[in-house]
Amino acid sequence: MSERLLIVNADDFGLTPGVCEAILHSAHHGVVTSTSALVTGPAFAAHAAALRDSGLGVGAHLCVVGEDRPVLSAAEVPTLVGPDGRFPLTWKQFLARATRGRVDTDDLRRELFAQVEVMAAAGLRLTHVDSHQNLHLWPQVATVAFEIAASRGISAMRVTRSAGWSPTSAGVRALSALLERRGSRHGLSVPGGSTGLDEAGHMTEQRLLQAITRLGSAESRSAEIAVHPGTDDDPDRSRYVWGYEWSAEFAAVCSANVRRAVADAGFRLGDFSELAAS
Repeated sequence: MSERLLIVNADDFGLTPGVCEAILHSAHHGVVTSTSALVTGPAFAAHAAALRDSGLGVGAHLCVVGEDRPVLSAAEVPTLVGPDGRFPLTWKQFLARATRGRVDTDDLRRELFAQVEVMAAAGLRLTHVDSHQNLHLWPQVATVAFEIAASRGISAMRVTRSAGWSPTSAGVRALSALLERRGSRHGLSVPGGSTGLDEAGHMTEQRLLQAITRLGSAESRSAEIAVHPGTDDDPDRSRYVWGYEWSAEFAAVCSANVRRAVADAGFRLGDFSELAAS
């Protein structure tokens, strides 16, 4: 039996210098094969050339939430920002507006296409689409993500999954199933298995080894693990009070034990561009 495809995708490239440096290091000295570019992040511009030359698969980490400002001005996307000109901080705040019809799809379209234009201008060839805080699960955002994929020749998309028992996890499963069905109609490939949402910010070596074993025991021909590596000596990280174990995730993706576990589970490492052949 041929080896199955495992994508290890590091989210948030561009968030801080330490996050960018950890992702680039993990590409050369660890199991990270793919990353998601966050062009609203303050460190993106300074590290875009290194990302372009890294050999990593690069996804569009579409962003309509978080601590940073949109690419476009507040006047151009008024329904996406507050009085301070910034996005809502969390997915819950975004959905509180979206479910009341207070998010204009045209504003979403303008901002998200502008973000992809920044990636293109940096010379990045995009392998897939995903999003900050997984908001492409929301059908309104997903619609624009499909348009972006079609316009840029992108053939793959992340489908975020959860194994939890909370109402949020149940909601994620329902939206994931809908996203996968819609994505299939748009001709987009998705990994057969995925993990990383339930462990977000806490994908320690032990949890990563467990995830590889769990995905390896499934029958899917492909899988994605989402990770969030970062460095301890990163003063810019103090802006993001998420409680993440950044350095523990960095150590995990560079662990020799993890690399052995990937091989033992019958996986080969790759990126989203290889999904169609898996």
